Amino acid sequence: MERMDGLDVVACERCPELCDSRSRIVNGVGPADADLLFVGEAPGANEDEQGEPFVGRSGDVLDETLRDVGLDRGDVRITNCVRCRPPENRDPHVEEREHCRPYLEHEIDAVDPEVVVTLGKVPAEHLLERDVAVTGEAGELFDVPIEGTPRRVLVSVHPAATLYDPNQKATFASALETAAEFSDGESGQKRLGDF
Repeated sequence: MERMDGLDVVACERCPELCDSRSRIVNGVGPADADLLFVGEAPGANEDEQGEPFVGRSGDVLDETLRDVGLDRGDVRITNCVRCRPPENRDPHVEEREHCRPYLEHEIDAVDPEVVVTLGKVPAEHLLERDVAVTGEAGELFDVPIEGTPRRVLVSVHPAATLYDPNQKATFASALETAAEFSDGESGQKRLGDF
């Protein structure tokens, strides 16, 4: 049985293995009309426990870098390709991503962001529907039809990449600076108008 309440998935049993490994469905957080929609791959242990995407060390990196580019976590929407934690924090399988894709497409359509920012290889390849060299393409914008609507998709490395490779900090920050150019933030004026 699948059921949604607004942007939240409240019941889903499409992926038996994920249903067995999750403690809850982890829905997106943030404004339902955000200019920026960040998409990760799937909840990890911390996210599954707390019921919110990008908490723990990766979330701290994301929050800090958002602040560095003039945004707050509350200014953006954050979600995942897959809403249930895969066993052992493995990457979600293609079939699992496809099962969850209608939920993600519904969220993108409803939020109608200026830019969708993919955090890591899995969401980049999922939305661009091709192989992606994330470190080489980080910061690049692509026009992609999602559910028949053209969308700007910005490729970014995953915030966790900065924890394992400090050289990725500048790459991550640069991608978020590009994203921030499309956000109102709290000012009510598009940042692009400032340049």
